[in-house]
Amino acid sequence: MFSAFLIHAGAIRVSAFLGILALMALWEVVAPRRPRVVAHSRRRRWPANLGITILNGTLLRFILPGAALFVAAAATKAGWGLLNYSLFPYWMKVAAAILLLDLTIYLQHVLFHAVPLLWRIHRMHHADVDLDVTSGGRFHTFEILLSGLIKISAVAALGTPMLGVFLFEVLLNATSMFNHSNVSMPLGLDRVLRLLLVTPDMHRVHHSIEVVETNSNFGFNLPWWDYIFRTYRAQPRLGHTNMVLGIEQFREPVNQRFDRMWLIPFRGNTGAYPMSGADRPPEQEPPLESGKVP
Repeated sequence: MFSAFLIHAGAIRVSAFLGILALMALWEVVAPRRPRVVAHSRRRRWPANLGITILNGTLLRFILPGAALFVAAAATKAGWGLLNYSLFPYWMKVAAAILLLDLTIYLQHVLFHAVPLLWRIHRMHHADVDLDVTSGGRFHTFEILLSGLIKISAVAALGTPMLGVFLFEVLLNATSMFNHSNVSMPLGLDRVLRLLLVTPDMHRVHHSIEVVETNSNFGFNLPWWDYIFRTYRAQPRLGHTNMVLGIEQFREPVNQRFDRMWLIPFRGNTGAYPMSGADRPPEQEPPLESGKVP
């Protein structure tokens, strides 16, 4: 029974991925929010962005095939985890699982911005100097594996139902592609959607080159955690058309190649982005004026 569920879950996830990818790509053509960065065209970026997405998905199928669903099934059967000790009805456990797993991903995202070693891994995602639907799957393989282990640990601790894990994974993949997309929508609709969902305009702020904007709007799916923990920033300082995307490093077109992109965690220093401030390049002392000593 579990094997059959796993097969159907995989088919639904792939179908949802392809459907959302096609829909958002079409929307980007019909109503783009920002002009594209010409030097970093689709022809240069898409093979690398989609390539890392396919590589990560393939590796997960071999290394952690259905691990989160398996742990959820085992926890339910053995009565492990917080939700299995509750008296909530099943539908409420499913809803709570989606909510708590989303909180876990939010906290994980903050952690990847706070710890310099983790930022090295995560910055491959931020080094994309343009932003579109393919950016939603552009994560380093190490980050995907770490994220999978964190999610499995959360599933075991919470005792989440299989359905809750499955729905969360489908929603997270769909919303990641949605909120990374370069799409335009009426501002009134954006304001309403932000009450329930992270919108493209909201998440685009997080991809600004400016440090204070990069370290804000950490939500992928639900916006509420940014409101609660005061990491929300409504708009970029320069506006969505004029803002510069990416980080200070790795801005040359050659860094959008798959091989150069994958090596980003091992190259250079972390710059000013990690919130802890560690591993930044040392500040240069000002040169002494002629004839003076310190």
